[in-house]
Amino acid sequence: MCIPQFLMLQVFVLMLPKGARPQSSFFPSGAVPTPSVLGPVTPGGTPQSSSVETATPQDVPGIFTVDPTPLTPSTPGNKTTDLFPVLPICICDLTPGACDLNCCCDRDCYLLHPRTVFSFCLPGSVRSSSWVCVDNSLIFRSNSPFPSRVFTDSNGIRQFCVLVNNSKLNYFQKLQKVNTTNFQALAAEFGGESFSSALQTQLPPPFYRAGDPILTYFPKWSVISLLRQPAGVGAGGLCAKSNPAGFLESKSTTCTHFFKNLASSCTLDPALDAASYYNFTVLKIPRGMTDLQNIKFQVPVTLLSEATPPLLVGNTCQNAVSQVIYDIETNGTFGIQKVSVSFGQTSLTVKPDVSLQQEFIIHFRVRALLHRGLWGKNGQASQQSISTTLTGPRSGNPGYIVGKPLLVLSGDTSHSMTLLQSQGYGTCSVKRHEVQFGVNAISGCKFRLMEADCSHLQQEIYQTLHGKPTPEHVAIFGNADPAQKGGWTRILNSSCNVLTMNCTSCCFIPVSLEIQVLWAYVGLQSNPQAQVSGTRFLYQCKTIPDYQQVTEVHLTTLVNFVDITQKPEPPRGQPKIDWKLPFDFFFPFKVAFSRGVDSQKGSVSPILILCLFLLGVFNLETT
Repeated sequence: MCIPQFLMLQVFVLMLPKGARPQSSFFPSGAVPTPSVLGPVTPGGTPQSSSVETATPQDVPGIFTVDPTPLTPSTPGNKTTDLFPVLPICICDLTPGACDLNCCCDRDCYLLHPRTVFSFCLPGSVRSSSWVCVDNSLIFRSNSPFPSRVFTDSNGIRQFCVLVNNSKLNYFQKLQKVNTTNFQALAAEFGGESFSSALQTQLPPPFYRAGDPILTYFPKWSVISLLRQPAGVGAGGLCAKSNPAGFLESKSTTCTHFFKNLASSCTLDPALDAASYYNFTVLKIPRGMTDLQNIKFQVPVTLLSEATPPLLVGNTCQNAVSQVIYDIETNGTFGIQKVSVSFGQTSLTVKPDVSLQQEFIIHFRVRALLHRGLWGKNGQASQQSISTTLTGPRSGNPGYIVGKPLLVLSGDTSHSMTLLQSQGYGTCSVKRHEVQFGVNAISGCKFRLMEADCSHLQQEIYQTLHGKPTPEHVAIFGNADPAQKGGWTRILNSSCNVLTMNCTSCCFIPVSLEIQVLWAYVGLQSNPQAQVSGTRFLYQCKTIPDYQQVTEVHLTTLVNFVDITQKPEPPRGQPKIDWKLPFDFFFPFKVAFSRGVDSQKGSVSPILILCLFLLGVFNLETT
């Protein structure tokens, strides 16, 4: 007798409750399965077979990437098209009224499809998405409240993906307010070493970014180096020859060289020889260092003025370099296009301990002209140059960018916070060092005391330490508007307490200023924004006896940035799959048993059905 065998069909349902938390991550670039690639998005129910497409390698399940073309959602019945499908927060829009290259969310670019114009989109300028994928063969019906898609990956396996929208753990914790009471506690809890550095080995980036050191190459010795812009350090303003020049940072520096024996240094010291400032090539992009034999990545330095080598004639060193001016032409992410240099030369008299003050100027010019396409009445296209008045560069949009100026407010005027700067012989200069966000720095100089009473002297030194005009507020974000007072926070001042002294010829004056800045990342962890939470001026003072007889005093300023970011609790685990059988799976067996018991006792029908069921289960286990 042939006994039929029943095979059990397993049916599974993916249950993603609202409380489930996926272990997701975000990447700044890539391609997410867009509607044009993966078909329609199903908010729920059985996935449609028409949505099955072949995915690219970037669309592998479990990888969470960014849509290269930002899309603006539209509502049914609304025929209006958004001409600027951009993000509400555009972190790469750093130039007001002008189009930033490769910034796909910059409204000033007036581009409907930025990808057709830009070679790529900068990180953070396109929307990000988070997906969780499983094998589609395991899914019978999706009860997930989130949009879902089915597609075929590169291995030919159909994947079922759910777009997760659980934003609770995507944001940093809300910061507590910083005031005089808790400032010291937060600085002690989150602070550490002020001046620490960690060397990291990484591949060269594809293009220069603002502030990056500029790479140079010496073909004669096959050596890669950096374009230097010597700057003065210390009280004497001695030249720090290793100071690198920053990309797109047009600035001027001065420093002083001291020569013990100028007769021998005149022709041997490279600092006096103009040839040492142009006997190399500049790498157009950082990736050029991987192929040094390819000259298309190298830009020669062009001479704009005659450069005569130094020459010792009698008691005079002629043609010593006193000024170096670099003019660098760039073309956005295509790198450096042209480098030229000009010199200023002077003569020095040979004598013991002679000094020479040198000036180094670097000027960047962008060779990119933006035009806006317009359509005339006759339907012909025309071009019109965009001309705007810039209100000043931002230090971020909205969050601060490391290395950008720290913005402060004095009255209604916005400017950068500064530190002391020394000039020749170490005296305090009118020029000041700009404070860069996230960069700890220290500087000092010698302040010459003038004949004045103690109170006037105290006020003058205070102004010398913090600069003029006096900073009153600091910008919370890098794009703060001076007209919007809510975007600024008041600077806390911790001045020295005036001591009661019996000495009439003594004066209690400030000699040091420490600028303490507490900052933190806020917003999405995939797109963090740095904001300043609080700033404090901390002065240190000392008593100077017989101050009328003292001619100078050493002053010091330093800035210390403390990160007080509080990250959210880590997710508890991956979303779990709830395996369930249909609710009426055992109904036929219940009916069969009930009928067998009621109709006829001793019937073999229930026993036969049970045997067949056990046989089917045993067959599944063996196969």
